[in-house]
Parts: sequence; C-alpha cells; structure tokens
Amino acid sequence: MSSKFHAKSADSYEQLMGRWSRKLAKPFLDFAGLESGERVLDVGCGTGSLTFTLPQVADVARIDAVDYSDVYVAAARARNTDPRIGIAQGDVCDLAFEDGVFDRTLALLVLHFVPESEQALREMSRVTRPGGVVAATVWDSYGGMPVQRMFWDTAAAVDPSAAAIRSENYFKPLTRPGQMKELWTKIGLVDVAEIPLMIRMDFQNFEDFWHPIAAGESPLGKYVTGLDDDKRTAFERALRAAYEAGEPDGPRSFAAVALACRGTVPEAWHRR
Repeated sequence: MSSKFHAKSADSYEQLMGRWSRKLAKPFLDFAGLESGERVLDVGCGTGSLTFTLPQVADVARIDAVDYSDVYVAAARARNTDPRIGIAQGDVCDLAFEDGVFDRTLALLVLHFVPESEQALREMSRVTRPGGVVAATVWDSYGGMPVQRMFWDTAAAVDPSAAAIRSENYFKPLTRPGQMKELWTKIGLVDVAEIPLMIRMDFQNFEDFWHPIAAGESPLGKYVTGLDDDKRTAFERALRAAYEAGEPDGPRSFAAVALACRGTVPEAWHRR
C-alpha cells in the first residue's frame, strides 16, 4: 500500500485541502525552483493544485502528474486544458518512467501519507536526471497545524480510543523538522536544504470546516464516519465548541506550517 490518505470525493477534497494546497503551491515552487523548458513530474497530484500552478510560474515543456487515487485523477483530467499536461493513476513507490527523464520531481503534501517514504524518495530520484532537483513539502502536523490539533485533541478528549489514532496522525513519516533533510541526505542527494513554509487557512464558519470531514474525506473524515450516531453527535458538539472558543460562530483564520525539502541528484546516481 503506497497511500494512507482516505480519498472519497474530489469535491470534498477541494474544500478540505485543495484550496490550501493551491495557496502553498507557489511558495513551494519558489523554494524548489522552476525553469522554462523543463520537464516536471508532480507526484501525488491530487486534484491538480501543484500541477496547474506549474505553467503559471514558468513556461515548462511538459508536466506529468500521477496520483494513487483514481477519483482525484479523474477530477484533475476533467479540469485540464493544457496539452503539455498528462495525468495518470500511479504509485510513487513504483513510478512508470525511465531513469533520469525529468528535470524536477516534486511532491506537494504527499510523502507523509506514504508508509514506504524512503522507497518513494528513491523512485523520485531515479526518474530525475543528474543535476535535477527532487523536492517535497509536508505539513508539520504536530507543531504547525492548529486545525488538526484542535480536531484530534478534541477527539481524544471525547473518545479515549482516539488517542492512538491521534498519535498516528501527529507523527506521520517525515513531519518532524529535520526528518526530510536526513532522508534526502541518507539516500545520496546533495545540496540538501529544508525550510518551513507558512500559509493561513481561513474558514467562513464551523460548517465550512466541518462539511468535508463529515463527508468522510481524509483520515479526519474516516474517523468521523466510523463513529456511531451518539459518539458522532457528541464529537461534533465538542469540536464546534473548540472552533468557536466561546465566541459566535463565524470566520476563523489558522496558521498552517509546512516543511519543504529539496536536493540535487548527483552525477553518479544512475551509475549505481
């Protein structure tokens, strides 16, 4: 299994995460770099947040985008009007491309959902040419995501059985500062750098936050839809209270910190 993300609906994903992925895509590309004429691979493209930002940043020659979820692939294909972009279902741990064919291989908010993260990074590096760049960003899910902390801390307080799920979601692979840099260095990438990136998540009201979760999207939605009616009602009430924090329901803005890492494929990589 090469993804632990619970994908059900492209529309729900857009409301839950796609709108924030689009905000993160530009600062991520500023860090990862992008040049006109390059061929780029977008790994774990989802509904296309990074894929469709790439041509806005540089006049790239070709973009290949893959995602594990056929639901998201279908939605991204339906949105695509650029002949330079090809979108397919694929597994980051077994990429269907020859060695060294991409100038940059990028992953936006993907690798923390891949249990075999080292194998994923090795595959991303394999398909990238010597001198090319491999870069990824993941959420700092424990220290930099107050929205997730609000959700999982509330769940664990209302439902003691959620404590183990909370821990699993807080400490997904590569989500602690320094872990990506360590892995990039371990597999032999050079000129490795890691930095934090911050955006803000702005919600109109509690329903704007709650709706895609209640629909079952993501690990948050998987947890909620697995509750019986009484537990779900109690959790929703407690989570609403946490969101409102004693004030009337309405707009809320939360910081969201991602960790971004990039490295260069050395000349000797494909001679190993």
